[in-house]
Amino acid sequence: MPDAAVDAAYAYCADLVRSQDRDRFLAALFAPEAARRHLFALYAFNVEVARVRDVIREALPGEVRLAWWREAIEGQGRGDVEGHPVAVAVMDTIARHHLPKDAFIALADARIFDLYDDPMPSFADLEGYAGETASALLRLAALLLAPEAAADTATAAGHGGVALALTGLMRSLPIHAARGQCFLPLDVLARHGLDREAAVSGQASPALAAVLRELNDAARAHLKAAAGAISAFPPDEGRTLTPAFLPLSLIDGDLKALARAKDPFRAVAGLSPLRRQLTLWWAARRAGAGKPWLRTG
Repeated sequence: MPDAAVDAAYAYCADLVRSQDRDRFLAALFAPEAARRHLFALYAFNVEVARVRDVIREALPGEVRLAWWREAIEGQGRGDVEGHPVAVAVMDTIARHHLPKDAFIALADARIFDLYDDPMPSFADLEGYAGETASALLRLAALLLAPEAAADTATAAGHGGVALALTGLMRSLPIHAARGQCFLPLDVLARHGLDREAAVSGQASPALAAVLRELNDAARAHLKAAAGAISAFPPDEGRTLTPAFLPLSLIDGDLKALARAKDPFRAVAGLSPLRRQLTLWWAARRAGAGKPWLRTG
């Protein structure tokens, strides 16, 4: 494929991430210029598979779309893969950085759960879902920036991804409940005397507040574990990896905002756009100076 077409595909990915995943877009700006386009390709792939339900609506066509991505990553894509800018950029990124295709495939497969209204069975299942989505994305970004540090990043990515996913799912509760989707684990709900219907009812209650406090505490525990793993990175390696993990710096503020919310079925903004940008800048600056940068509460 001509270089101009590949460059255009990467530019498309940057625009997509800027509009759909601004936190990761801003974090990627702290990476070396040569690495940014590849981070944008990675994050654009995540946007594409994460929003399948939003753009396709029905489950079966959604599964077909996710299967298309799986086959594209495997090199067996149906249709004009070269005509899809995100597919062009992500395949180029995988090839240039020798990223594991199975991680991309598992991420796409995990999103099949999003297409249906089946409830999340247990907290362990939720952690597994987070591991194949948010944690996998952190690990891939880290591999892209510092492939020699692969063994050092597994723990940070594992815990960090669960913290990110739990926080994001609690912030998205109003959207999920409105369409009958239940990411709150059934075993946690049952522990507080609730069921799936209560989780999507739109009715706040003390019991539901207790469920969300438990998930908030779990997210913070994973964040603290991630912070511990990040603090153990060798200094030079840690500075190189910082852009991959910078989105974790926003979790503390979002969890505090969620804890203050009176009605979980009303949108919780979390940190303002300006505060988010300043928080990422503050964290990147401290990381560059070799200082602790991840607030955990």
